[in-house]
Parts: sequence; structure tokens; C-alpha cells
Amino acid sequence: MSLRVQMREISVTMAVLALTLVLSVQAMANPKIAVDVNSGRVIEHEQAFQRWYPASLTKLMTAYLVFTAIKSGQMTTQTPIAMSVHAAQEPPSKMYFKPGERFPLDSALKYLLVKSANDVAVAIAEAVSGSEEAFVRDMNAAAVRIGMSSTRFVNPNGLPGSGQYTTARDMALLAVTIRREFPEFAHYYGYEGFAVGTATHINYNLLMGRFPGADGMKTGFICASGFNQVSSATRNGKTAVSVVFGAPSQEARAEESARLLNEVLTATAPGGVTLSNLAPYGEGRDVVADISGEICTKAAREARYEGRDVEGKMVLDSPYLVALTREPRLVQAPAGPPAASTEIALSRIPLPIARPSDTLAGQVEPFAASAFTAPAGSAAAAEAMPLRSSVPIPVPRPAN
Repeated sequence: MSLRVQMREISVTMAVLALTLVLSVQAMANPKIAVDVNSGRVIEHEQAFQRWYPASLTKLMTAYLVFTAIKSGQMTTQTPIAMSVHAAQEPPSKMYFKPGERFPLDSALKYLLVKSANDVAVAIAEAVSGSEEAFVRDMNAAAVRIGMSSTRFVNPNGLPGSGQYTTARDMALLAVTIRREFPEFAHYYGYEGFAVGTATHINYNLLMGRFPGADGMKTGFICASGFNQVSSATRNGKTAVSVVFGAPSQEARAEESARLLNEVLTATAPGGVTLSNLAPYGEGRDVVADISGEICTKAAREARYEGRDVEGKMVLDSPYLVALTREPRLVQAPAGPPAASTEIALSRIPLPIARPSDTLAGQVEPFAASAFTAPAGSAAAAEAMPLRSSVPIPVPRPAN
């Protein structure tokens, strides 16, 4: 064989290898999107319409329905939430409350969005809609109303369930909608951690305290989805939202989220496609991706720990993230019975009201008080706990 023929064969082989590598990289690329909340302009996107398991990002919709109920007057932040037998049976991550234990809705939202408590998500669903099934119907109705055209929920917490899926585009739309419709509740997504009794819980979102301006929103993880994250940040009056699906680790999803947020916050070019007019694209986008074989293998788990320091702590390698050299700022999230006035409302027993024997014209008949007709008392804003040397800075577990 001549040297010329050999060189030609080598060239062809190299070309095939290069093409294979490109296709492999494309196949491994995961959905992502970055949006300017104020204008709705999409700064960057990739596989934004690929159906994906949402995992605990589902809790964004759970919180959205809670905010809707509060704003309508159906509930207040002090409405008591009771842990039912059904809710208490949910698997971790959870708060491990026993059936019958109660806690105010304000605390429940912290358990839901910081600890990502699956048991609390179901307890909230039952309080808002009467049952988990009814709440799921409300979730899907809200998704349709918002315009989440390729999303379906089957539970309020994102645990693996047949038929549950979303897209990066839809999750970005939900995040933007929450930021626009409920700015008064934005603080619930931005807590670095909370304390309940002597226990402390730190947010799984590694951007909190490390990305300047980071103010939310939610992380999620199951084997089939990989490490998901919806993030938001605000600087100089501009708010950005990013969505990352299928990252191989907590560190990777945080680093990519930081990069996307920075792209939005530093973007200066006007115009471009918006979230509302971004057209669907991508072959096979209606098949729900399952990356369990890449995420939950022994090799994948070992790889996630190779980049950690000698103490086993995560090392974030991003120019957009700074080291957290202080202890996380914690807020109080007390459990236990609510105030006495709300206790009465919880009993659902008609309140004795003195009235004349005959109802006067125009007089309203007495009614039975319930958790949804309790006087609307506004709770004081949660105060940050003073930093204490006894509070460790735990590394978030890969549960969410």
C-alpha cells in the first residue's frame, strides 16, 4: 500500500472519529435556557423544548399555587398546615413530622423551598385543594393557563412518577411568571437556610451567598433527570432566570447556572427572540429523556467525588462564583401549633355568635369558621438569626 493511500485512509479515519466525537458531545448536551425577566428576551438556549423529568423543580408550581391562594384571601401565611398520614409516608427528602403535627404556612414554604421536603409538599397540597389529586389537577390547569405547553404534573413534589415531564422553556416561563406576579413572595426562594428548634437546614442552591445578586430559586434531582436547577439573580434592577437540566453533579449545575445568569446580567444587545415567541425545535423532543445510566452508576458517583478537596467538600471552579467564607444566614421556621386565634379557625366548629331571634333585613347569617376563613393576620418578616460559630456549613447532599 502506497504512502498516499495510507495517508488517505488515516485522514478518513480521523474524520470519522471527529464526527463521532461531535455527535457524542451533541447527544450529551443538556437542556438549558437563560432569560431576562423584565423583557422576556432569551439570551441563550439549547434543547429548550426537550421533555425532561422536573424532579423537585415541581415544587415551583406547588409554591405558585400557594401564593395564588394567599393573594386570593383563601389562606394566610399563618394558616396551619397539618401533616396527614398520607403526607407523612412520602420518602425523603422530608421533615419527618408525625401525622397530626401542625406548622404555619410560612414555615411550610421554607421547608418546601429550602429543604425540598416531599412530605410537606403533599401536606400543603391537601391544605390548598382538599386532596393531593385535586391539587395536581390545579397544577396542570395552572400550567395550561400560564402557557407551559409541554408540561404535565402527577404529584406536588417531583418524586418519580409515570407521565410527569416538563421542558427548560416551560420551567423558565413558570419562573418568570412567579417573579412577575408575586414579587412580594420572592424572599421564600432566597433563604440560605432555616432553623427549626435546634436543627438547621441549608439551601441546596450553591449560588446562594456565592453568586453576587443570587436570589433563588429551586434545585432538583432524581436519577432519571440528573441535577436540575432553576436560578434567579438581580443586579442594578435587572433580573435574570436560568434553567439547567441534567447536569452531572451539584457543582456542575451551579457553575453552568452562574454562567448563564452572568450572560443575561451583562447582556447589552437589544431585541432578539422572547420566551413567548421562541418556536419549538429539536427532533425527538416529545420523548421524555432518561439519563439514569449516566447519573446513577457507580462510576458516575465516584466521579462526583473526585474533584472534592481532602475534607470531602465540594470545590466550585467558576469565575462567576466566590467562596462563602461566612456561615449561612438562617431564618426561623418554627413548627408547632399556630396562634390561638388560628387554632379556633382550625377546629371547623361553628363559633357561637350572639344574635336576635329574628334575622334583620340585610344581616349575614353566622358561618362555620375554617382554616380558609381565618382572620387574615400578616406575620412579621422572618428575622435572620445571628451568625454563630456553633452552626456548621454543611455541604448540600445530592438528594436535590
